[in-house]
Amino acid sequence: MANDNFTQATAYLKQAVPLMIKYQIPTTPTNYALWYTYVAQTNPQLNEAVDKTIQSAGVCSPLSSELLYQQHMAAQTERNVDTMKQSLEAMVTEINASMQDTISDTGDFQAMLDKSFSRLMQLDEEGLSIDETMGLVRELVQGSRHISQSTRQFHSQLSEAEKEIAELKSKLQQSREEALHDALTGLLNRRAFDQEIHHLLTTQTPMALIILDIDKFKGINDGFGHVFGDQVLKAIARRVKDSCKSGERPFRIGGEEIAIILPGRSLLVARQFAEALRRAIEKLSVMDRKSGQRLNAVTASFGVTEYVANDSYENILRRADEQLYRAKELGRNRVMPMSL
Repeated sequence: MANDNFTQATAYLKQAVPLMIKYQIPTTPTNYALWYTYVAQTNPQLNEAVDKTIQSAGVCSPLSSELLYQQHMAAQTERNVDTMKQSLEAMVTEINASMQDTISDTGDFQAMLDKSFSRLMQLDEEGLSIDETMGLVRELVQGSRHISQSTRQFHSQLSEAEKEIAELKSKLQQSREEALHDALTGLLNRRAFDQEIHHLLTTQTPMALIILDIDKFKGINDGFGHVFGDQVLKAIARRVKDSCKSGERPFRIGGEEIAIILPGRSLLVARQFAEALRRAIEKLSVMDRKSGQRLNAVTASFGVTEYVANDSYENILRRADEQLYRAKELGRNRVMPMSL
């Protein structure tokens, strides 16, 4: 059986490594675990999500791998967070103490059984009085009751520990996801954006980049208040997420700035995508829950660029920012470049 398991594991690794090379997957322990599980086909939801990511982007970036791992596998690992480690150590210490107590009680009970069997043999050979026999029975009953209580208590502690571990795993997964997401909009954050775009640039993966900025957002905050401004930002973020259905990745990278990475897309396709999104945002109507006022003039300006040979992080962002600045200069609520 052990040899069969080893052979199977080796076969899975032999399948996983070429796939990692093909899709430009960094060789990290997390990625090995992810792709081992993928080829083993033990997690259908993971396989479906990986296939969808590759179909839409052509690669599986470190950010994509991290998110897939969090969503489908993180519950099995990641014990190195300090708070979780401390909680687990406390639980282990407590359980170990209980186990030692139970072992001690079991040893005492075994010694009592040995003594009782010795006396029972005397009963068989020499004969004991009724009082001595009943005393022996009482000792056995009392010892059995004590060991039973000790065992029940230990099982109860194990059950509680299992619940606490499950809760800690859930909190760990949540904290890892929160580290890559913007709390207000739910979009991926600047840290996630930097990870994704650096990977695509390092692997020289063709892509387009869109940066959009909400028009006159300061005026919205000043006129309606920051709470309403947050409502507007969340409404636009929802519209952006709804538009990203084919592998596009949206990120909140600044106060009212949202970036969208389009792996494998040309400037022409990205510009068409941005124009459709601009129209969708233009149709937004956001109501101030406090005053009842409705804002019907929400717009955004867009700057679009694409990857060029030997591109850099600074250059691709600079080109997108320049196009965004031109869109603002020309009157806002437009996509630049205007034509190709």
